[in-house]
Parts: sequence; C-alpha cells; structure tokens
Amino acid sequence: MSEILTALVEVSEKSANLARGCKQEEALFQLLVQEKLGDEKNKKFVNDFKTLADVLVQEVIKHDMGKKFPGLEDHIFGEESNEFTNSLGEKIKVNICGTESETALLLSKVLDGNMTAAGVLAKIVHHNVSIVDPALEKVKAVIPQDTIAMWVDPIDSTFQYIEGLADEKPTDGIYAKGLQCVTILIGVYDRNTGLPIMGVINQPFIARDPETLRWRGQYFWGISYGETKICSLHFQDQSANAALGNDHLSNRKQNEDHQAESNGLSVVMSTSENENIKRALSLQRLYYAAGAGYKCLCAVQGFASLYLFSEDTTFKWDCCAPHAILRSLGGGMVDFRECLKRKKNGSLHELPELVYNAPVDRAKGAERWANKGGLVAFRSPKHLDTIMNIISELNL
Repeated sequence: MSEILTALVEVSEKSANLARGCKQEEALFQLLVQEKLGDEKNKKFVNDFKTLADVLVQEVIKHDMGKKFPGLEDHIFGEESNEFTNSLGEKIKVNICGTESETALLLSKVLDGNMTAAGVLAKIVHHNVSIVDPALEKVKAVIPQDTIAMWVDPIDSTFQYIEGLADEKPTDGIYAKGLQCVTILIGVYDRNTGLPIMGVINQPFIARDPETLRWRGQYFWGISYGETKICSLHFQDQSANAALGNDHLSNRKQNEDHQAESNGLSVVMSTSENENIKRALSLQRLYYAAGAGYKCLCAVQGFASLYLFSEDTTFKWDCCAPHAILRSLGGGMVDFRECLKRKKNGSLHELPELVYNAPVDRAKGAERWANKGGLVAFRSPKHLDTIMNIISELNL
C-alpha cells in the first residue's frame, strides 16, 4: 500500500525535523533530558535516557498515521511512554492537540513554562511535511490496513543524541559513534504472522553545513510483502534525498568492491560483544558502532556484511524497520541463539526469523519485547551461513 509507505516516510521526516529542532538549541536540549527508571530502563546501560524529543516523535507518528488511517493509531507501539515529569514533579501526558497553540501550551508545562521553546516544537509538530519520491509511486502492493501493526523507536541511540558528537569520521563508511549513529525507526508487521513487511529508517544527522551548522538527513525505505520486494536503495539516483548520500554511496560501493576482491566478510558489532565471538571472527573485518538501528543500517547499506549481537538487550522496536528493508533486499534478521542451535544440529534449512507479535513469556516492562536470543542482520543468506559455520565451532 503505497499510501501508507509514503505517509511513513513523511512522518519520519517530520520526526527528523523534531530531532534536529530539539538539538539545534542547546539551552532547549538541556531541558529535555530525563533519566529513565524502573521497568523502562535498559539494563545494558548504567544511565538510560528518555528525552522529550523521543516522546514527541512517537506521539507525532501515532497522531499523523491515525489521522490519515483511522484506527491504525491503536496498533502503533513503541519504546517510550508519553508521560513526562517536569521539575516541579508534575506528571504530564504528552500528546498532540488539535491546534498548534494548544500543543504549545501543553509542552510549556513540560518545559517549566518556557513558551518560546514550546512554540518552536509545536510549530514543527503541526507543520505538514510532503515528500516527493518517484520511487514510492512504483509500490503497488495492496495490504489490508486491519492486518498490520507498527513498532516505533522514535530516537534510537539516545545516548549519542544527547552526547551530540558532530565531527566524527567514518571508517569504510561506518561511524563508531556520533550523531550519525542516531536513527528514527518505523517498522510495519503483519499482526497474524508477526513478520515485518514495511520499514523506514531516517538518519536526521548525516551532513552539517559548515557555515550555519544546521544538519540535513537521509532516509531509507523498503517493502517485502508477497511477491513485492522493493527498496529505496534500488532507486538511489531517483530518490528525493540521493544528493545527501553521494559520499555514502561511494563508500558503500568501495566497501562492496573490497569484499568481492578479498572474498572476505565484514561484521559490525557492539564493543560489549562476547570476547569469544570477537576472537572467532578476528579473520574477518570487524567494525564497532553505536546504536542497534544504525548497525542494522550498516548492513542495509552494504557497509558491513552482517550485524551480529549475541546479547538480549535489543528490542522489537530496534529491529522491525531494518528487518523489513533487509527482507526487501533478499536478506533478513534471525534469532542468533536459535540459529546457532539449528546450525549445530544440522537443521538450519529454515531460518528462525525474528517476529514482532509475540511477547516474551513471564517478562515485565520492556523485557516483554526483548530479542532474548540476540540477532544477526544480513543482506546475503550466504554470508549468514559463513558466519554461523565459524561460530558453531565455539562452545557458546
């Protein structure tokens, strides 16, 4: 359904405008940071943060998609709650009001009465974004609205967003850290099968004007539904944001050419990855990067052959969007532990793809939607098979 995919791209760009707007004014940004507590806290981090930008992005996506496709808002799920506590201890539910002035008034309560800052955010929230992307017009799949649901990660790699490193340099197209690792992830899945069918990844911070210091971004989308498999990467020359990605396209092409020449693979992973796995893969080219969504994007773009993560601290909202795009490219995303088990048993004829409609039994809070077996994201099943052959020799 091209209408839904187009709407997802447009709302991802509005969300990117919000992320940039919040970050542009440092005084405003300092007002937005709150520490997550309790069941919302990701156990991987000592300090996990939620920002008003996170909450606003998630609520904008729900609001805009529900407005265009009534009823869909009840099937949009995400990482963040919409409850915010201001410096006076008042709990405020953040939502998008009927008018810009009403939204500004609500946001001012979160921002301790700062109407100027609230007005800036409300203006972005209520500004209509229209995307001209000829490639989207080629999507002809008909997907019944009552069979789909969505996972949203409003600002993935929040720590990098807060840290705000702007002058990092990539290695073979991959950023280890910095604002380039920040992504907005919107994934659509089939409620019945749990499989992902559409995804949009937006990078709000990809290039900064050296004079104005204002950021521009880029987005990627893909759909894998029935016989329809189409991705924005197939149309880079026609894409509305192709001009932003020329250097990155060149890096990706060089990286792919290098892999073809050396017949080797590259893997992007977390610095906290299991040391035995790192050693086992030491003959491959290894890269380390922040953000689950960004590492998935590195696999999508071809900067890395795979993204592997053996721990259980990624979630459905991290994976649904990139998983859909990878499927559109002929790849996928699998449960690492289950894949390893099947490989050792000689029964890896059917890949254990991640699904998005089933919570973890007896888990609470965010852990209900954790990828308990870890994950491997890949563009080529052959690359997955090669890596699993190597790791299956380990005693994990």
